[in-house]
Amino acid sequence: MPNLRLADLTAEIEANVRRALLEDLGSGDITAQLIPAERLAKATIITREACVIAGSAWVDAVFRQLDPRVAVHWQVVDGQRAEANQALFHLEGPARSLLSGERTALNFLQMLSGVATRAAALASLVEGTGVRLLDTRKTLPGLRLAQKYAVTCGGCDNHRIGLYDAFLIKENHIAASGGVGAAVKAAHGIAPGKPVEIEVESLEELREALAAGADIVMLDELSLDDMREAVRITAGKARLEASGGVNEQTLRVIAETGVDYISIGAMTKDVKAVDLSMRLSL
Repeated sequence: MPNLRLADLTAEIEANVRRALLEDLGSGDITAQLIPAERLAKATIITREACVIAGSAWVDAVFRQLDPRVAVHWQVVDGQRAEANQALFHLEGPARSLLSGERTALNFLQMLSGVATRAAALASLVEGTGVRLLDTRKTLPGLRLAQKYAVTCGGCDNHRIGLYDAFLIKENHIAASGGVGAAVKAAHGIAPGKPVEIEVESLEELREALAAGADIVMLDELSLDDMREAVRITAGKARLEASGGVNEQTLRVIAETGVDYISIGAMTKDVKAVDLSMRLSL
């Protein structure tokens, strides 16, 4: 499946930010009213830890929607690695607006940079193997496209976006459809041209999936020896994805079996936000 492009996310970014600002500001920032409306200020946002940056477009949208008078001056770009205490961007504009937008802007940037940083760390573990690491649908509700974009900033790739753009036939689907072969054939008939992926739990099921014309076969918690044999059996007739039991300790050895993809739900599900800080000057 193709990776998300920032150019395709304009409407999504605007909607994400609109909801987030409404959630935080409600009827208005009462604390910001302590500051004279005409007072101008500058601010610098730094990261307190090394990270990979993602989410600059969401920050821009926060201040554009909140107050177009705020100028945002970026010192980094998405996908770039930043070191601890490095300045990420500077702000100039009405002090009230800088303070009112601070939390929403940093929430997006710290979360998305956290995803990108985790993705980059995982990608480094399989460098040189040729495997592609994929995200999953285990994302924060309402922020799936944002998180999947952040995955690409960290050097990993997107799996399907939702339930609509590709088939992923799992154990319960197989049981309800009458078997591996029947499920694959039915999928090709329902939506010709859509990628058809099916989960298998044995080499026998793999052979059934290949015979039925599956595009991608997910190897669900197969042993390393069985994964190697699956690569030999498949011989390029379909792409193979390893799933289940994947962590930082097992990732490299799974990649070295020769599978095409490894999917990792923790890339987006277990998010550790990057520690960011804003310093205001009047």
